[in-house]
Amino acid sequence: MKFLISTLVSLLAALLISLPVAAGQPIKKSESGICHPPSSRWYERTEHFDPYPSLESCIASGGRFPKNGMHVTGESNTNEAGMLNSGYRRTRFGRGWDDRDGDCRDSRAEALVASSTTRVRFASNRECRVVTGRWISPFTGNVIQNSSDIDIDHVVPLAWSWAHGADDWSDEKRERFANDPVNLWPVEAGLNRSKGAKGPDQWLPPSGQCQYVARFSRVVKQYDLQLTTRERGWLKNFLEECR
Repeated sequence: MKFLISTLVSLLAALLISLPVAAGQPIKKSESGICHPPSSRWYERTEHFDPYPSLESCIASGGRFPKNGMHVTGESNTNEAGMLNSGYRRTRFGRGWDDRDGDCRDSRAEALVASSTTRVRFASNRECRVVTGRWISPFTGNVIQNSSDIDIDHVVPLAWSWAHGADDWSDEKRERFANDPVNLWPVEAGLNRSKGAKGPDQWLPPSGQCQYVARFSRVVKQYDLQLTTRERGWLKNFLEECR
């Protein structure tokens, strides 16, 4: 009898952890950069975190996959796990924003300075970290004045590029791609995170869609990324509609 009860309890526990992620439960990116889905054993214990709508978008932001204590189920999560298993890591594209010219402004700050419609204000006299400015989001047309409300979007996501040829690039080329101003857009943090590592055939911004897809296509061609036949056809048809 004890064996039967123990078996039933184990089966019930396995069933519970195999259920799909409940709607409204975010992926938690901890302060140490680990992306915890609700099925992670550390999910409830993680109290200080940045929320993401999917594991894919959390990883694309520079987070990393839990080494253990993880159980992934569901079709969308299977796709995300496939991306992780492909060998992609944010560090394959350099360790964060680069300051190639050594002026203390990394590529995030450079993008904010270049795209602000007014003179930006810095956090100190060294003029390294941008605090305020005036940015018009290409995703919505909204005006943003606080840099803390902005993510720098990779128009062509790093994880997407990895699956389309960047895995064969040199480390130097991947780092250059991740910091190329042509591939960087200041946008609302929430929209950037909802986009994650999706291409335009899977995600489009609320407005400025033609401009966004044209920019995406330009970067793809510039870096000779390899599209599938379906993706190539989708981009061609979409841009023809725009014209």
